[in-house]
Amino acid sequence: MTDRIEVAQIVTRFIAGAGGVALRGVLPLDPNRYAVTIITGQGGPLTERAEAAGFRVVIEPSLVSPLSPRDDRTALRRLTMLCEAGGFDVVHTHSAKAGALGRLAAHRAAVPMIVHTYHGFPFHEFQNPVRKAAYVAIERRLASITDAVLAIGSGVATEALRRGLATPSSLRTIAPVVEAVTVPKTAESRAAARMALGLADDGLVVGTVGRVDYQKAPEHLIAAIANLRHHDATAVWIGSGPGLAAARELVRRAGLFDRFVFAGERSDVASLLPAFDVFAMASRYEGLPCAVVEAMRCGVPVVATAVNSVPDLVIPGESGVLVPPGRPELLAAAIDGVLDEPRTAERLVRQGRVLAGATFDAERLADVLDQVYSGGRTAGLVAR
Repeated sequence: MTDRIEVAQIVTRFIAGAGGVALRGVLPLDPNRYAVTIITGQGGPLTERAEAAGFRVVIEPSLVSPLSPRDDRTALRRLTMLCEAGGFDVVHTHSAKAGALGRLAAHRAAVPMIVHTYHGFPFHEFQNPVRKAAYVAIERRLASITDAVLAIGSGVATEALRRGLATPSSLRTIAPVVEAVTVPKTAESRAAARMALGLADDGLVVGTVGRVDYQKAPEHLIAAIANLRHHDATAVWIGSGPGLAAARELVRRAGLFDRFVFAGERSDVASLLPAFDVFAMASRYEGLPCAVVEAMRCGVPVVATAVNSVPDLVIPGESGVLVPPGRPELLAAAIDGVLDEPRTAERLVRQGRVLAGATFDAERLADVLDQVYSGGRTAGLVAR
């Protein structure tokens, strides 16, 4: 047995979002105390960074995001084998698919400690009620084999507790880890960002960052842009995803071809945020998106949907503006309101910078992980 605590992080896609938070949380851990393995179905830009930090990265192609009975059976078998062979003291899962299959595999492999992070939930108010009930029931069953539950933001933590997905003693609330690199919005950084995006230096820009998929509700943001009173405003979406082709078609149908820019995946998001006059988020459900934190740190006022833990940071009328999800007309009105009132926007920016600068560092999350994972080593020693 090694003196180091063996930890496996299992995440469906090792990319921005859950994958980014998973990696940034373990990077500050003492390498003399912890050996970290990343198990994922899809590698990405984070893979090289993890390997450079001395982490082992295992790609398991059967671990795919959409429901796939054949792939899921294979993934469960393969993950169980990896957990048995790895001699892990702790298995820590992220995201819905990896959270279900990874926890079940770790349980079958008798891993001493099983940890799960809720970045959000696989269920939400827009789902078919039968499917939603099924997801909740599955998560409750998984809770019975989970030793520690980490929830990003108090909204997610409260929902997990209320629905029986964690016990009071097993639940801890954490903040998402955001990259330390921040480019404050100044006249110079604004001009440079707009040049990088191919935008004119004058004119209004409403931007967002995220995966183009159902969760992020691109059709609602597109409808909101179409309904703006500020007809000269340009919209920018940084990111890609399975909904990109459909979103482009919606833009074409709405007559926004010249006013909506899909910038694709970018590694320089921090330096592009100063281009925005408003950061807008139309998501149906979320945890607490890193992009919102980054926009606030940059100095961009935020308009977002009031879902899950977003209100932890976007406090209505204080650090941002909240609207109900699924109401693009209200999203448009809120964006117009911020664009109409520069003094209000500046007040939101000031308070947003204060809140966003408070608790989103990797060292704080690493301290929590150290405390949680140490319990796994203790449990393993007792079991052995």
